[in-house]
Amino acid sequence: MKNPTVDKSQPPPHKERFPLSLLCLTLGAFAIGMTEFIIMGLLPNVARDLGVSIPQAGQLITSYALGVAIGAPVLTIFTHRLPQKKLLMILMCIFIFGNAVSVIAPNYTLLILARILTAFAHGTFLGVGTIIAAWLVRPEKRAGAVSIVLAGLTVANIIGVPFGTFIGQQLGWRASFGAITVLGVVSLFGIIRFIPVIVQEQTANLTEQVRGLLNPKVLLILLTGALGCASLFSLFTYITPMLEEITGFAEHNVTWILVLFGAGVTFGNLIGGKLADWKLMPSLIVNFAILAIMISLFSWTLDNPVLTIINVFLWGIAAFGIMPGIQLRIMNLAHKAPLLATTSSHSALNLGNAAGAYLGGAAITQWGLSSIPWLAASLAALGLAGAWLSYLSTRSRQAALAAGDVSATSSS
Repeated sequence: MKNPTVDKSQPPPHKERFPLSLLCLTLGAFAIGMTEFIIMGLLPNVARDLGVSIPQAGQLITSYALGVAIGAPVLTIFTHRLPQKKLLMILMCIFIFGNAVSVIAPNYTLLILARILTAFAHGTFLGVGTIIAAWLVRPEKRAGAVSIVLAGLTVANIIGVPFGTFIGQQLGWRASFGAITVLGVVSLFGIIRFIPVIVQEQTANLTEQVRGLLNPKVLLILLTGALGCASLFSLFTYITPMLEEITGFAEHNVTWILVLFGAGVTFGNLIGGKLADWKLMPSLIVNFAILAIMISLFSWTLDNPVLTIINVFLWGIAAFGIMPGIQLRIMNLAHKAPLLATTSSHSALNLGNAAGAYLGGAAITQWGLSSIPWLAASLAALGLAGAWLSYLSTRSRQAALAAGDVSATSSS
């Protein structure tokens, strides 16, 4: 992997400017989180305005997820020699342009194309942004710096998505994308002003990194993460019409339920990270089992507003509780692929997002909105199976190594 250092030809940033540097990256992550998730809260509005069905509007989520999945590794491979600050600026320009086109898109097709273009910047921006964040601070504070940047995604769910949904419901869904465009512009100017130039001293060996990612154990945990995200998006994509049409919530109440979901997401990230540091695979397996149960409960709770609200909060905790464990497992298994690991994980997870949104739309067309909880729970159960297989593969390898050590000791 390239070893970045701050360009010594420029004046070193002052200590108090580091938080501003991180803030610019966090704001970029916040805007990315908003543009990815906000469409869920506006799905009925977009469908009515563009004259398409709810399942068709759901393909706007699928197309974005596919854009991330394809764009992240492709852009990483073709841009890995670019200076990282310049790359961040290019990515944010793509993001701004894509959202600006979404504001003025006159029809469904152009909106999908704009979503795909916007998504191209997603994975690579987060990957490069976290690397830069780690180099902006002292070594002992790197993990904290990375978490600050990625917190932008979580905060987007708590504040950005509900606020953007409110704007879209009051002023039209195009106004929501306009607000995201403005956030992107602010982040771009912050990157230009406060992020120092980074010098790459070594050239990454992409061949070795691709080989590392093709390890069967890595592919298995990537598939497991994709199934977890498919479970999340098969339900989350259509949560607004479910809450309105099945539970009977008014449109303005859905906004506050999404805030509650965002709070659950935050707790899930925190709890999942602590558990992953404690017992990685056992906690991941238990979390998947709890997730499948929480989603299954929607089949009974959706008819009761109070139970639905409680279920949404607990589902948010379980759904995002698996994410830190998945990310850590990928990084542990793909340690020979540092350049691609941060972006390919986003690709795999967003393939799951796309598959979930697509399968959810197909289920609605075939069986109606009430079928979504069972579909999402089934995908979570498949993720549980993947996590269990990943755990067993590691245990069997450790047992084989231990047996080899015993044999070697006996022979000596």
